[in-house]
Amino acid sequence: MLIARLIADPATLETRLDTASKALAESGLTLAHAQMLDFCGDVLQLELISDDADALRSILIEHFGPCDALIARDEIRVPNVFVSDMDSTMIGQECIDELADYANIKPQIAAITERAMQGELDFESALRERVGLLAGLDEGAIDQCLSERIRPNTGARVLVETLKSHGCRTVLVTGGFHHFADPVAEAIGFERVVGNRLEVAGGKLTGGLVGEITDSSVKRRVLEEEAAKLGEGAVTMAAGDGANDIPMLAASTYGVAYYAKPRARDAANGWIDRGDLTALLKLLEIREEEWVAV
Repeated sequence: MLIARLIADPATLETRLDTASKALAESGLTLAHAQMLDFCGDVLQLELISDDADALRSILIEHFGPCDALIARDEIRVPNVFVSDMDSTMIGQECIDELADYANIKPQIAAITERAMQGELDFESALRERVGLLAGLDEGAIDQCLSERIRPNTGARVLVETLKSHGCRTVLVTGGFHHFADPVAEAIGFERVVGNRLEVAGGKLTGGLVGEITDSSVKRRVLEEEAAKLGEGAVTMAAGDGANDIPMLAASTYGVAYYAKPRARDAANGWIDRGDLTALLKLLEIREEEWVAV
């Protein structure tokens, strides 16, 4: 049995459901039930007699996209742990690209970032190369960048604070840097931060990093460590957009690809391609009157 919840264009929803139902049947997926959730007229819930989540995801994207959706094998409920990427997920920017603009090398660094996010480059090598290019940049550029460029994505704080109000542990884990992640986490409401550390000497970036690299394996490890603290049966949710997030998305109960690169989308059983981050609250069936307004 598979359960799917999705939010799509209401004006064409009925027509799209008819064509999607035919596609499901042709793929051997039996649609047992379809209904709009009572609490929210935006959310369509489908129940299918099948175990082929990949085929279901493809059909939903083809027939309802752009849409926001979540697929599960059990009843969908509020997670116990939420672990999220930062850049282009909780915030709308790639911090290292924006910081590079203060060194007048944004195009050069942004090109490397894009290839790394697509999974075309080894993450650690790409990270060290980009950080190396920032050697000599004044540390004050970080605070200036934070103030002038870095903004949370719409719904980020409402999502995090609402999940916390329902007993969910929230963790920000990033391949970016604590110089950015710590203030971003505080602004949005995350309880724990895991990231990389830029090396600074004499008030300038040295072009190096300090300590362990937070890469895809660390992201997954953080998710699993947090779940283990809660014991067997803990429900986890992760969100991300790039190749570095794939192991974390694949390991979570609900892996959500947020306006993601193709490889990350393929690894996820949930995605946001239409709305903002509060769409996750709707898909989790948290009523809007329960959202924590900020």
